[in-house]
Amino acid sequence: MLRGCTSRPSSSLRASCQRTTAILPSLILSLVAAVTPTFAKTHPVPLDKNVDAAKCLECHEDKTNGKAVHSAIAAGCLSCHEVRTVRDVTHIKLTEVTPVKLCLQCHADKDATQIKGQIHPPAVRDCLKCHDPHTSANKNQLLKPVSGSKGENLCLQCHAIGVNSPEKGSHHAALDMGCDTCHVTHKTGASSEREFKFHLTKTSPALCLDCHDAKDAALAKAHHGQPFEKADCLACHDPHESARPKLIQKFVHMPFGEGQCEVCHQAPKDGKVVLTAANAKALCVTCHDEQAKQIDNAKFPHPGAAGDCTDCHSPHAGKTPGFPKPDPVNACLGCHSDLSDQSKKHVLHQPAFGQGCATCHQPHGGDNDHLLRVNGNALCLECHGADSRPQRLEAEHVLTIFNGKVKLPEDYYQKNKVVVLPLRYGLGHPVQLHPVQDVMDPTNIGKIKTSINCMTCHQPHSSAKPGLLAKDQENNMAFCDNCHKDRTQLR
Repeated sequence: MLRGCTSRPSSSLRASCQRTTAILPSLILSLVAAVTPTFAKTHPVPLDKNVDAAKCLECHEDKTNGKAVHSAIAAGCLSCHEVRTVRDVTHIKLTEVTPVKLCLQCHADKDATQIKGQIHPPAVRDCLKCHDPHTSANKNQLLKPVSGSKGENLCLQCHAIGVNSPEKGSHHAALDMGCDTCHVTHKTGASSEREFKFHLTKTSPALCLDCHDAKDAALAKAHHGQPFEKADCLACHDPHESARPKLIQKFVHMPFGEGQCEVCHQAPKDGKVVLTAANAKALCVTCHDEQAKQIDNAKFPHPGAAGDCTDCHSPHAGKTPGFPKPDPVNACLGCHSDLSDQSKKHVLHQPAFGQGCATCHQPHGGDNDHLLRVNGNALCLECHGADSRPQRLEAEHVLTIFNGKVKLPEDYYQKNKVVVLPLRYGLGHPVQLHPVQDVMDPTNIGKIKTSINCMTCHQPHSSAKPGLLAKDQENNMAFCDNCHKDRTQLR
């Protein structure tokens, strides 16, 4: 009998017991379902525990027919499935706990824990997101083809690429040939290399020249007779779609955008580019003298900025303002290998490894150590402070911070769920009244009692644990104990 359901219960208690008793069957069923092995299904008819594959095929012959049949089918159904019969009820389950563990029994080369480089996310834990485990009408047992419109193309179920070309924009014809024209889903290697980062069959320009003949007269004319066959096509062109004609990148250098090639280029000589100045830097500073002055007069100069401008910038176009190449992050990591190692940690600070190093640092040199845009907490509070006020440039569809010096995508705060701290008078994080800046001695307001800032608790680039806490520590009371030795005196 249920506890509390006495032989002479009150009317209210009796009603409660009746309700409890009524829900017991469903509760028991829920508990049974909870302990049933994952992916185990009740078979519609009982089977002998020693059943063989021939018996399975009496009903499931369709699993052996198709354009692309899984090679494991030849080994028999019981190579992947297990039959369990208890009291005339038969359950069919996988021989491993999850489908991905089962797949890796044969496809060990796809094991994400053993692969270095950029891995296609579904391949990490969910093979069945893309593949049918038995048979398919598509190559490699894919659930859908990798070509066609959004409703038909498997890749476009997750990647909304090439489907939003504006009316006056452009769309790469290779998309209609199929995503596998340029991409290999499981290809991995050094994540810093574009070929592996985007799972390309090969990198540009070799990939582009598979379809586009460098000797084509129309192409030569479009490039004003300049040698382009050895250039990086993606420095100027988006490989999928663009709001501009001819797949031109989103942001363009004015002379290039206006077709004024003669401003920077002379006619090529011996198949090589000839500039209108002695070198690239001399050419750039004829227009960008303010950058030259910043480089020359910076209290903390950036050694990389003293070299050729095109070491870091594309001279024609790019996906982001300023045209850093190959992107705003890797433009810096080529030299700063120590930070490249930090990019391998589990939790990355989005401005550092998503938006770009120049969000927080001045790439040409500045007045602050480490080339920071501002010193101290003001750097972090530019985004996370209660007084943060990013300005919107409607015409460019961007937000600006640091007095217009840094541009961010217009959906940056929403997309990245930027946390704005409820700070007041330097207090309020991570709990109410907790200080985020130096605490002064109340007996001597000119003396610091406790020195503290954002970097006391957080790392600016990455961490092995959530919260970007210092020294890769867990977000728990043990972390607080680093400063607060006596928990009875936390105030």
